[in-house]
Amino acid sequence: MNAIIFAVSAVVVVLAAVQLNRYGDVISQKSKLSGAVVGTFLIAGATSLPELTTSLTAVYIDNPDIAVGNMLGSNVFNVLILAAVDLIYRKHKMFNSIESKQHLPSAIAGIIFTLVVVVSLSMSSALSLFNIGIEMFVLVGLYILTVRFFENDETEEMDEAAATRKDVSLKAASIGFAISAIVVFAAGSALSITGDQLAQQTGMSSSFVGSFLIAASTSLPELVTVLVAFKMGNYDMAVGSILGSNLFNLQLLAITDLFYQNGPILSATSGTNLPIALLFIGMMVLTIFMMVRKKVESFARYAGPSLLIVVTYFVSSYFLF
Repeated sequence: MNAIIFAVSAVVVVLAAVQLNRYGDVISQKSKLSGAVVGTFLIAGATSLPELTTSLTAVYIDNPDIAVGNMLGSNVFNVLILAAVDLIYRKHKMFNSIESKQHLPSAIAGIIFTLVVVVSLSMSSALSLFNIGIEMFVLVGLYILTVRFFENDETEEMDEAAATRKDVSLKAASIGFAISAIVVFAAGSALSITGDQLAQQTGMSSSFVGSFLIAASTSLPELVTVLVAFKMGNYDMAVGSILGSNLFNLQLLAITDLFYQNGPILSATSGTNLPIALLFIGMMVLTIFMMVRKKVESFARYAGPSLLIVVTYFVSSYFLF
């Protein structure tokens, strides 16, 4: 029964999150809010609401491994999405077509943010302020600096969806956004609760459940975004949406830590979260390599790094399981 509830909740999260993105896009275009405010908070928050909901519920049921594993695992799964889609549509040679200079800063920032988490997970004793890990303040500070950097080179890439916005009013979009958020909250909570019970019943580690099962479920909306971008031939949008989501997910760790009452949340997790963080860094290094290398015409040579990312993900899943 828990497995059935988990599966149904995952489907509901995906469907509701897709609607969140749709209504959020309408609000960003038709409201008087600035593009920076809407893009940074509303759209990014909508995309990452499933991750936040499941992690906060995991905190409530006192399972920090699921809370942290969900965030780190979502980032790993996001990179897997890029690699898998790149393999499936390898004839399009996505990484040959993107503006690498546009994406390198966010890719490098993702690695730096995760290194902060790695250092904290590796420390035997955690430093805290107001019962929150010092590393969370560092993450938030780095994120603010990153956002200020990107404000100088802001671009709009969502005009292709203009036709779908014309049919939805701002009021209808606001109501739809609120309803979708409530649905995501309920389904995301069910994901964490049933995931925790599955871990207890099957003997699977909470880190595995959070990093792979729940993380994959909450990251499926990003998969939909990437596929839509590919359909429009906008490869920069596909890559940018994944890299931006990764940065925002790491900020949600700070919110999760804020609600965790038993000290810094990273110090309360098991050691299996460290390999997940290191796995993400390794996958991102390969992604950056694909961005900066010269254009490759051979299918085999081009697809090699993406194939390595996919294989590494599933091998890691097996050993962590």
